[in-house]
Amino acid sequence: MTEKEIKPIQIYDFTGLKCPLPVLKTKRALKNHSNGEVIEIIADDPAANLDLKHFCEVSGNILLQVIKKNKNLNCFIKKNEI
Repeated sequence: MTEKEIKPIQIYDFTGLKCPLPVLKTKRALKNHSNGEVIEIIADDPAANLDLKHFCEVSGNILLQVIKKNKNLNCFIKKNEI
């Protein structure tokens, strides 16, 4: 999947936030969306990549793609509550 193929319904910018805030805010953000909707998370915390991957594995959501842009990570997450 390329970046252009993924169309997030909403973008959340969590730059400047440190662990565990990006994951906690992602969890809260997903509550406002329906199953199947994709959101984009922008974070610059070095731990965000692993933290969001683990969060998705545990919660049943799907981490579609992670793109590193300069110091930021752009994470595309598809809501998939189990």
